[in-house]
Amino acid sequence: MNRRLTGIVLLLLIAAVVHAQPSLRIADSIRRHYRIPELAYAVIKADTILDMAATGVKKKGSSAKANLQDRFHIGSNTKAITAFIAARLVAQQQISWHTTFFSLFPELKKERIDTSVDYALDDLLSFRAALPPYTYTVRSPLREQITGNEPQQRYALAQYLLRQKPVAPDEGFYLTNTGYILAGLMLEKASGRSYKTLVKELGDTLGIAFGFGYPNGTDTLQTWGHDAVGNPLAPFDHYKLDWLLSAGNINITLPDYARFIQEFLKPVPSLLSRAVTDQLLYGRPGFAYGWFTEKDSAGRYLVASNEGNAGAFITRVQVVKEQNIAFIIFTNAATAATAKGIDVLLTALKRTYEQP
Repeated sequence: MNRRLTGIVLLLLIAAVVHAQPSLRIADSIRRHYRIPELAYAVIKADTILDMAATGVKKKGSSAKANLQDRFHIGSNTKAITAFIAARLVAQQQISWHTTFFSLFPELKKERIDTSVDYALDDLLSFRAALPPYTYTVRSPLREQITGNEPQQRYALAQYLLRQKPVAPDEGFYLTNTGYILAGLMLEKASGRSYKTLVKELGDTLGIAFGFGYPNGTDTLQTWGHDAVGNPLAPFDHYKLDWLLSAGNINITLPDYARFIQEFLKPVPSLLSRAVTDQLLYGRPGFAYGWFTEKDSAGRYLVASNEGNAGAFITRVQVVKEQNIAFIIFTNAATAATAKGIDVLLTALKRTYEQP
């Protein structure tokens, strides 16, 4: 049986048994079929965990079994955390959505090709700023061109990027990490605190523990990521991810991340007003503040979603606030098959838990 046919059979099997078989058994079947070392998932409401489990192993070929204290690198799902921190600083009047980058860093304006252009914080966080492309796979700038401590390196990277040509617009968006790099610098400058300190403060307030980088970088007994062909990645100094800190370099456990996502579902959130959490999810069409937004397949509800993939983990999140439900799927591999497995599991979970 070829792989395509096997996948169709698996989907039909899931459709038949999804209401009769515990979700963990389905998730583990999907994990095995798509050769994902570890898969963890959660289905949550504002004040309830409907389903949460982890299955598999922390590293391909290892006997270290998955558990709910395993940490996953969440890649671009970091963006929603950065936007949440921005909203807190706006509420505290330390910055505004309309504060511009060059008002805080006037010395960098001369680096821009067009010095008449400036970038407001809300545009940087919603992919509305015409900026150059940058991600961890881009070769330039070279490491020796960017010096200093971590904050100084991110400042130097911004200086370099401002000299480059912007990406072409895609349906009105400028899909580049550069906006979040600049936004992170703005939040540091306005608050007088490092980005890592701002993240820690948020975690302390919510009672959760954020980390940075690949989890095995600081603890080899933690979850290992696996590359696009499924090979485990040993700890190494991934300086480009450090440069992308506010755009995509946070790690976290599934229970802690679920606690963060519940802030978007609560009728009365703990840290922001309901109006502001709605703004973060849906405040701008197509992409709001860390979240892509579209109607569900039946055209009934707005769905806020994003996916993180920095070359070793794929994580996907969907928030359906009108149904008071969110779906979270974490994996420790970046293969094409892993992405397909996430699609299948998400479909199965939505059939089980979404309201008709």
